Amino acid sequence: MLKLDGVSKNFGGLPALSEVSFTVPQGQLTALIGPNGAGKSTLINCITGVLQPTRGAIRFRDEEIAGLPPHTISRRGVARTFQNLKIFPRLTVLDNVLTGLTNEGGSSMLMAMLRLPYLRHRERRLKLRALEALDRFQLADKANWPAGVLAYGDKKRVELARATVGNPQLLLLDEPVAGLNAEESFAVGEQLKLLRSSGHTMLLVEHDMDLVMQLADRVVVLDSGKCIAVGTPDEVRRNPLVLEAYLGRMDATA
Repeated sequence: MLKLDGVSKNFGGLPALSEVSFTVPQGQLTALIGPNGAGKSTLINCITGVLQPTRGAIRFRDEEIAGLPPHTISRRGVARTFQNLKIFPRLTVLDNVLTGLTNEGGSSMLMAMLRLPYLRHRERRLKLRALEALDRFQLADKANWPAGVLAYGDKKRVELARATVGNPQLLLLDEPVAGLNAEESFAVGEQLKLLRSSGHTMLLVEHDMDLVMQLADRVVVLDSGKCIAVGTPDEVRRNPLVLEAYLGRMDATA
């Protein structure tokens, strides 16, 4: 589904990513872990076109996407959530999720002004899909609330609903349970299990190691912008480089 080959990204001559290579198999959940500052979010931004890699290739379904603008990559079937919330606080919860269907809403202003019957039918169909997505994340009863008044955990679920409403071929999740309590994290984890079992392909960036070990089919480990390990959760858990660079630091801090 996704293949990265020698992806590097420099900022002012300083490397944030250095020769990162790995694949994301179709229908699996691949976790991307590493210490703070390892380059995880930078890599997600390169995949989605927010940043342009300095070197290397990024192929999605055998097509090169490195250097393409974000909206083009999105139209090819890549969706994401953000480490820091990116919602529209003054829009309703429903309208926030509907923005995830922008690629299917049409682009003709004239048709929108004429309000032809087929357009009204399409809008109704998209609204029903958005409501279904909200229902999956137990937010349907808050569809008409301004998104800005929601609790933090609910805002996280709005982002997940928006990212999944268009049935993307590849879903990139940047710390979806960051800032959530144990109950909220468990609920999100259960929803990710359902998405994986239904065949969704996901790349998950997460610091919650319990969640990663429960969900991931494969784990990729970054440290200082370099890929230091790729394997199953058990293989990565026992890798001495990972223990030193990431898990060991966590134990030492604890």
